[in-house]
Amino acid sequence: MKYRRLGRSGLKVSALSLGGWTTFGASLADQAAVHAILAAAYSRGVNFFDMADAYALGACEKIMGQALKQFPRHTLVLASKVFRPMSDDVNDRGLSRKHIMEAVDKSLMRIGTDYLDVYYCHRDDPETPIEETVRAMDDLIRAGKVLYWGTSEWPVAKIDETMTVAGDTRYRPLVEQVQYNLLNRERVEADVAGAADRHGLGLVIWGPLASGLLTGKYDAGVPAESRLGRMEALGAQWLRPDYLEQVRRFKKIADGLGVSRAEIALSWLLGQPGVSSVVTGATTVAQVENNLKAIELELPADVLAELDTIFPPAAAGG
Repeated sequence: MKYRRLGRSGLKVSALSLGGWTTFGASLADQAAVHAILAAAYSRGVNFFDMADAYALGACEKIMGQALKQFPRHTLVLASKVFRPMSDDVNDRGLSRKHIMEAVDKSLMRIGTDYLDVYYCHRDDPETPIEETVRAMDDLIRAGKVLYWGTSEWPVAKIDETMTVAGDTRYRPLVEQVQYNLLNRERVEADVAGAADRHGLGLVIWGPLASGLLTGKYDAGVPAESRLGRMEALGAQWLRPDYLEQVRRFKKIADGLGVSRAEIALSWLLGQPGVSSVVTGATTVAQVENNLKAIELELPADVLAELDTIFPPAAAGG
């Protein structure tokens, strides 16, 4: 495994991390299976594990937390998130001080830990002043419940405002978690990466395989039990004729290198500026093992150029 600093902090995270969105506690609720998947990742050097209170309404935190108890706490970097509605109550959502303070205690209890290494604001909250959110995060850090905090899918203007409010203090966010993959390059390359570099934020990438589309698993159609078959919004996002054609063209590159498309897609992301870690998902140990092969894959210049031809970068495609 290779390790990278999380933004400008001294915290080291594994270049590939493991998350539970749409899988642990949802499509995969078998504790023994989750235990085996996390053990396989940990044994290969993965130390960064990504959760959110909203993933399966807390079930993800519970099932991952139970599995993670098999490892010494000091060897783990645990992340969770706050913002999404957790009930019908008007205050059980958002980034108000009330919700943040209550949500973090519930997440800690579900995971079974005294502190989170990284706590993300899952989206920005236009109804809450940024000063209120920043102060709440500072108080969590002072209390020792959170060590570092970050944002996820925040508009660059809101990140800039946050940095102005926080000033040169210890409670500035250190990471932005953002969707980025070969099929979805424009926002990061044209906007987010520059802001991250300007503010010293690490980029943690989610959706690196476009919900599995970049692996080639949907070349022949969409099985009803698959992620894109189950989730209508995701299917509408990714199952576009132009995307499917790009992914089929992508197969020639993988075949030429004798590796999987997933390995190339992950390796490509690991080579992008400012990336601290790429969050992967898995429902089997075999998927973990295949994804981790990307760590050792070095893509030659001619392959990178060919990828840019198939999947145009922001400047060319936008």
